Amino acid sequence: QVRLVESGGKLVHPGGSLRLSCAAPRAITSTFRPLDVGWYRQAPGKQRELVASLTSSGTSRYADSVKGRFTISRDNSRKMVYLYMNSLKSEDTAVYYCNAKSDQVPDSWGQGTQVTVSS
Repeated sequence: QVRLVESGGKLVHPGGSLRLSCAAPRAITSTFRPLDVGWYRQAPGKQRELVASLTSSGTSRYADSVKGRFTISRDNSRKMVYLYMNSLKSEDTAVYYCNAKSDQVPDSWGQGTQVTVSS
């Protein structure tokens, strides 16, 4: 597995923006580059759901609920994954988790970062 560390979650007002970061501090570039990465979230009382994913070849996918508002990106040289969130809504409130995997690396998860959207 790959150790992942999320950061950037906090309390924001509706309509606000936030950037989440996910670091793979112990990975080497040659290990990180082939990973498919993603962001998931879990709200209280709900199942964990995919928010956005980005393959090693650059194909992205988004949940319908965040299309046009969220953007996933990665910086392979820095071993980082980002989630840019705009026009935040109260229903975006959740713990956000970073995920990474490949044919050689099993599903890896970070500890999560709390995002709260509230006035």
